[in-house]
Amino acid sequence: MADRNPETHVIDFRAAEQLLAARDPRGAVKLLDSVIAAHPENTAARLLRARAFFAAAQLRPAQLEFELVLEREPDNAFAHFALARTLERSGQPAQATRHFRLAAALDPRPEYLQAAGFGPQE
Repeated sequence: MADRNPETHVIDFRAAEQLLAARDPRGAVKLLDSVIAAHPENTAARLLRARAFFAAAQLRPAQLEFELVLEREPDNAFAHFALARTLERSGQPAQATRHFRLAAALDPRPEYLQAAGFGPQE
């Protein structure tokens, strides 16, 4: 689209955030597709699209996006955690555990530690 410019992509990104927050992940994905087409290196847009895919229960596309984010940002604890949740829902517990542990090692948030099995046992 000739009328698309960087400001439009920022607006689309922000609107996609709002759509995801309003539980319209498919609408968010549609907006993010154009942003990512124009800026394929934009990790924030890819991470948001991965979250939208996950929220829409499109687990394979979510997994691929989270993996792409982690190729670029291997120390992104949230991406490891979200990929682990995706793998868990996809029935891949061994791979999920690996990413839960990486998330916890990178950022010792209570929810990461608990998911990794490092938290206090109740």
